[in-house]
Amino acid sequence: MEEPNPDENCLIEPLIEAISGKWKLLIIFWLAQETSRFNQLQRNLGKITHRTLTRQLSELQDAGFVTRKDFKTIPPHVEYSLTPLGRSLIPLLQVMHDWAATNAAKLSVQK
Repeated sequence: MEEPNPDENCLIEPLIEAISGKWKLLIIFWLAQETSRFNQLQRNLGKITHRTLTRQLSELQDAGFVTRKDFKTIPPHVEYSLTPLGRSLIPLLQVMHDWAATNAAKLSVQK
């Protein structure tokens, strides 16, 4: 990787903005496993609130990482999945996972 030039824009800044926050990468992680309905995502994520998950999914849709499919049924049936752009983040998540596994003992973050 080249040494950053302080006079140029940081190319990863838009990515960081699009995936920043506690939940977005975890949402992408779970959607990389399978297409999911809202309640399944909420169960997978644990302590996320309904409002926060709704907001995070909306922001991920706006960024082009997630798609929402509404089956127009009663009761409502909506599924979320990764777009091709969202799937392109999977190798990045894998590298982050591998790094975390290697450095777990050094991480001071407690669950």
